[in-house]
Amino acid sequence: MNRAIRRTWMAGVAAFTVLLLALTYVQFFAARSLEAHPWNNRSLYDQFGADRGSILVDGDPKASSVPSDDDFEYQRVYTDPLLYGHLTGYFSLVYGATGLEAALGEELSGASDEQFYDRVVAMFSGDQPTGASVELTIDPVLQRTAHDLLQGRKGSVVALDPETGAILAMVSSPGYDPNELASHDPAAVISAAERLNADPEQPLINRAIAGDLYAPASTFKIIDTVAALESGKYTTDSQIPNPQELPLPGTDVTLPNFVGGGCTARAQADLEFALEQSCNTPFASIALDLGEDTIRRTAQNFGYGEPLSIPLQVTPSIFPEELNESQLALSAIGQYDVRATPLQVAMTSATIANDGVQMKPKLVRTVRSADLSVIDELNPEQLRRSTSADVAGTVKDLMVEVVDDGIAQGAAVPGVEVAGKTGTAEIGSDEGLNDAWFTGFAPADDPQVALAVVFEDVDIATGSGLTTTSAKQLFEAVLNK
Repeated sequence: MNRAIRRTWMAGVAAFTVLLLALTYVQFFAARSLEAHPWNNRSLYDQFGADRGSILVDGDPKASSVPSDDDFEYQRVYTDPLLYGHLTGYFSLVYGATGLEAALGEELSGASDEQFYDRVVAMFSGDQPTGASVELTIDPVLQRTAHDLLQGRKGSVVALDPETGAILAMVSSPGYDPNELASHDPAAVISAAERLNADPEQPLINRAIAGDLYAPASTFKIIDTVAALESGKYTTDSQIPNPQELPLPGTDVTLPNFVGGGCTARAQADLEFALEQSCNTPFASIALDLGEDTIRRTAQNFGYGEPLSIPLQVTPSIFPEELNESQLALSAIGQYDVRATPLQVAMTSATIANDGVQMKPKLVRTVRSADLSVIDELNPEQLRRSTSADVAGTVKDLMVEVVDDGIAQGAAVPGVEVAGKTGTAEIGSDEGLNDAWFTGFAPADDPQVALAVVFEDVDIATGSGLTTTSAKQLFEAVLNK
């Protein structure tokens, strides 16, 4: 009899243990995967009834949850949506989450591993878990300046702290209002999404890090210059042939020099003059001399081809492969199939500014739980040494000359040394329109900000003036603080 009682008791203990373990697994380990299941409507409704954490800029919420008087307890609201919509993304009942709402969804919802004990406390107290708040690295004055400069035109501005990688501004134009997609009215959300997706201006695309990318044009000559100096075959004293047109091997066409500069003044050009006046033929000659592998390797050393998470996902910039000589010559001036994000172009300048060390761009300064304890914070992270300090210093000096005496004088700031490079990308427009670039940093002797500016679909006479004067105002917004 005692043996039967003991067996029954042991079976009961075992069953209780299994039940407890199963409950623990479901509650704490499988919960997130079950909540994320697309058929879990209860989870979807629970998420929209939760107090999701805020996304902040300088302490000011740009995405927050406010009490709602409908079937859900809270409504997601976006402040300054045209300035920050491409960063925050949206949290939609119909389409899910995008932007930081998706990239930091676990933290914002309170479901991250670091918030495990917060969930345990909430479970026993019966309270609804509160999501973490996310503070961005964005400088609100610089972000507003960048947005206003782009107003009414397609393009993008990215600004970085060269020393830390902190993203100080990231604007894509045209923008959109994520409030339209976060509505609790599914019909209104679907109608807004259809309109935005049908818009030929593609406002939903964050041009700073995604989309079809841009031909970087003559901003890529920074890469060529690094490759030339690293090779040991070229110095700042080297004289490079500077014909006004370079026959492209294997074709019956020629590559002309930039018509808006002063390239006609010299038949031979050193690196300073070639960069200062943005002469195409010397850089094409350098690339043909050094070869495709050298130019590609240098581009890769600056981040081309590498995916990035900032934590938004960044489309890798591209330097094409298996080029013939004419394609290589065009690629050397940032045309043919070379494609880059404005973030990549800004990173290139930031690396030169930071003595050849490339820092990882980061958009998030801190993540704090509901009790304000720090879950995560910005720690500067070195991606690589892209080039030597000596080469970076030489390129920096050459870029200063581009602003002081070359075609980027519109970016000059009185009393401050500014380093820069312009670019004009031919896009095959029947109207003769181009994409116009500026990239650079300031002050050159103690860089505080590196940036890239691109305006789409502008004529050649307008483009350089737009980008350089915009850069000047952006530099001044940082330096005058």
